[in-house]
Parts: sequence; structure tokens; C-alpha cells
Amino acid sequence: MSDAYLSMRDPRATDGDHGLIGTFRRGSELIILEGRGLSRTYRLGSVLVSALDNVDVRIERGELLILQGPSGSGKTTLINVLGLLDRADRGEVLLDGQPVSGMNEDERADTRRDRFGFVFQSFNLVPVLTALENVEYPMTLTSLSRTARRKRALETLNRVGLQGKEGVRPDLLSGGERQRVALARAVVNRPRIVFADEPTANLDSRTADGVLDLMAELRDDHDVAFVVATHDPRVASRGRRVVNLRDGRAFGEP
Repeated sequence: MSDAYLSMRDPRATDGDHGLIGTFRRGSELIILEGRGLSRTYRLGSVLVSALDNVDVRIERGELLILQGPSGSGKTTLINVLGLLDRADRGEVLLDGQPVSGMNEDERADTRRDRFGFVFQSFNLVPVLTALENVEYPMTLTSLSRTARRKRALETLNRVGLQGKEGVRPDLLSGGERQRVALARAVVNRPRIVFADEPTANLDSRTADGVLDLMAELRDDHDVAFVVATHDPRVASRGRRVVNLRDGRAFGEP
């Protein structure tokens, strides 16, 4: 099997869409990020809680991977470990086939800035900044000039349908608009992977569908992988691969 291409057909495929899901060659350039045997334990008082227990997972270029499970199943911990916001107690994270264990904190921060984007359930926008300034903010530590940063931020806000909202602060935006700003901020540095933790949990079903549609469009436009943690089966149905988590363990295709 090591030299065989593995593929499955997406039943939602339409005309002109081959609908291949999970197509890869082991060791190929399609796999961007891998977690191997990831375990993470937290201490709550005198009790040890196993948040992750020997989890294997891979993320492929341009895919929508769903991490599905109830609250406390380990979804957020897995996103934090894969996104280099936290470290596993055991196991290994590989980026482009190279282990990240040797990175220092500055290198991990640079990787998060340049290679990853993040979308949070509570939006995590800076309340005193406008929509445009929130999107521009991640670029302030890059080599882009202020003019180039402003131009890219404007283009990205337009792409997520927020023309005319550039000067508005988050408290005057709807929930759906705030999540669109968060999506724009997540992709503005042109990452390879966007991690989204319960991105639709605070949205009504119609607004949530719009945000999911936008994520699919951004994935296709920028060839960026989205890793979405959710407990909602409707959201999970949008994924091309689903990893189910329960009590820190992963079930289904890694």
C-alpha cells in the first residue's frame, strides 16, 4: 500500500468535479501537516485529564478536514497542538515532513504567523480596531509596506463580502459579519492551513451556512486547507474527511 494512491469518491460531487477525497500518495507533497501518536494530559487539581490519547491525523493541501466530537472530546486541544499553540506530552508534529520539536518559541510564532491562520468561536477581534485594521493587524510583523498591507486587507475584506464595512468596529457588526472579518484576518497572510474552532457555534443556521460557503470558496481560491472543529453534524457533513474524537481518542480515517 505504501506506493498506492488511495482515494474515495465524494458523494456530493457535481458535474466537472471528480469528487476525489483523501487522495494522496504516502510521503507525497499533498500532506502538509501530520500528527503522530499525539498525547496531551492536563492536571485539574489532583486529577489528571487525558485530552489527547495517541492521536494520528494528517492534513492535506486544499482540503476541508472536520474534527467532530462533543465538548471535552479533545478537538480544541488537537487544534492547539497542530497549530503550535500548545505542545504534546508525547508524539510528534511534522510540517512538510519535518518535525517541529526542534523549533524555539520565536520559530513557532513565525510559523503560526506565516503558515497558519486561526478562526475562533468568539471571533477574537480587537474591539478598538476597525474591520480593516483587524484584518491588517497580522501583517504588521511582515516585510510588507504599509501601503501593501492596506491594499491586501481591503482586497480580502471585499472578497468576504464586507465592502463598505471597512471602517466599522466589531461591536457594530453582526455575528456573521464579525466571523467574516475573522476569516479575512485568517487568510490575509496567505497561509497553507486555517484552523477554525467551532466557527459557527454562535451563529444562526442561515448565517452559519453562509460562513461555511465562504470557507469553501476561500479554500478553492487560495488552495488553503481548513481544519474545522465542530460538534454540529450539519457542519461535519461539509467535510471531505471527518475525524471523530471521543475522550481524547480519534476514530475514523486519520
